[in-house]
Amino acid sequence: MFEKTRWFSHRLNTESTLARWGTMGQPVLVFPTAGGDAEEIERFLMIRVLEPLLSAGRIKVYSCDSIGGRAWFDKETSPEHRMWMQHQYHQYIKHEVVPAIRRDCKSEDIGIWSAGASIGAFHAAAMVCRFPDMFHKALAMSGTFNIMKWMDRPDPTQYFYVSSPLHFVPKLAGKHLEVLKTRHVQIASGEGKWEDIGESWRLAKTLGEKSIPNFVDSWGPDWHHDWVTWRAMMPKYLDEWTR
Repeated sequence: MFEKTRWFSHRLNTESTLARWGTMGQPVLVFPTAGGDAEEIERFLMIRVLEPLLSAGRIKVYSCDSIGGRAWFDKETSPEHRMWMQHQYHQYIKHEVVPAIRRDCKSEDIGIWSAGASIGAFHAAAMVCRFPDMFHKALAMSGTFNIMKWMDRPDPTQYFYVSSPLHFVPKLAGKHLEVLKTRHVQIASGEGKWEDIGESWRLAKTLGEKSIPNFVDSWGPDWHHDWVTWRAMMPKYLDEWTR
């Protein structure tokens, strides 16, 4: 049921890991939180709560290292390098992770769902927005989408501009936008400790202004920015989506 593979990514200039749980079903790529790795979701018991869906063959869960997320907090490098790394991480997903998932699923064009919490939510939403031909749904939980607030410069480089939905989605047009209008971004957030649902509403407004299907689901003040919340959210939505 569990497998993992490692390879050296020249796009990231480091070793990378892709983990998989399950043997059949809809592929779901789960992005870790900021400093997480491919097996974070197992250590934090997410796989345990997804077990009924995995055992029923309704989903196959994949996860990769959060190399893009880690870059944001590497203060030994320049803001420009961190923005470049963000773009490289998304290219690594497109050119390395997606083909690996499709080979494992024995399908050259199967649509993948993305999911993640906190910084992982940023990546999950960005995948559908950047690559709607590959990613068909996103589950963005307790997301942080305005990542520029962590940069030591006022404006994004071009590398980050094309990586951030808040920046590039308003300028989308043509075939890319038309395909994206057939996808869906589910944005879920608590309103308890360390949560900022305003981030979710900002992403929703950006998507809605381009008629991209999305929905903000507030779980209220009793749900906080932690794994207890995300372990409740992810099985709920994936169960609904695979019925």
